[in-house]
Amino acid sequence: MTNKKSPIPVKAIVLSAGQGRRLLPLTENTPKCLLPVFGKPVIAWQIDALLRAGIENITVIVGFQVGKVEALLAERYADHPQVRTRFNPFFEVADNLASCWIARDEMTDDFLLLNGDTLFDADLLSCVLHAEMAPITLCVDFKQIFDEDDMKVELDTEGWVRHVSKELTAEQTNAESIGLIYFRKQGVQLFRAAVEHALRDPARLKSWYLSIIDKLAQQRLVNSCSVHGCHWGEIDFIDDLRRTETLFAIQGDALKKANPMESVVGDKTLPSSI
Repeated sequence: MTNKKSPIPVKAIVLSAGQGRRLLPLTENTPKCLLPVFGKPVIAWQIDALLRAGIENITVIVGFQVGKVEALLAERYADHPQVRTRFNPFFEVADNLASCWIARDEMTDDFLLLNGDTLFDADLLSCVLHAEMAPITLCVDFKQIFDEDDMKVELDTEGWVRHVSKELTAEQTNAESIGLIYFRKQGVQLFRAAVEHALRDPARLKSWYLSIIDKLAQQRLVNSCSVHGCHWGEIDFIDDLRRTETLFAIQGDALKKANPMESVVGDKTLPSSI
């Protein structure tokens, strides 16, 4: 395997169609991606990090309260015409594999795929973008104990992914997926083809896209990239929101000092910060 670095991908796809029911009542009328973290919506943290990394072609897959998300993006990123949305009409009855299906036409070149509830710092994104060449690179972190809600990952001795599933046993589990994947070269077409094929089966409508990554991993196509030590957070529950706010508070202060004119657009429609 070569250590040659690839150029920054031309695009990113952010999966933000869901309501985030586990965050009720905060998400009763506000999608998870608009919840504030240290005064800035989740989706804005993600897009701003991508833009700072030089990734300007960003597609956000939206669903619940689509109008609110589109209004925020239109105002906040008026100077970035390549920040745009695609509507997933199946958001109430399907899981994120359907959002990938909606975005399949965007999967033509190297791209990042990220969950709409994963926040990360600049160092983490740089680490991923400069990872060793592989068709698919799954970002993982390590800890002592994994809970039932973690997307668990089994690795071989060289760091290649064997399996990714919430159902892995403690003995199988080496790491967890953080919700950020880098597709390059043949990995782009392999994933797109697998997504298109999967949703021909109605039973797969409730599937996660990581079920496809699990199958591709068994063909030794998925390498791992450790982001251990970098700041990141996944927001599934209210406690996660509190922890993530604490984690990103220092970074948020630094950004505000560097750019005092930056403000959160549309914060009157958002619940107050927790």
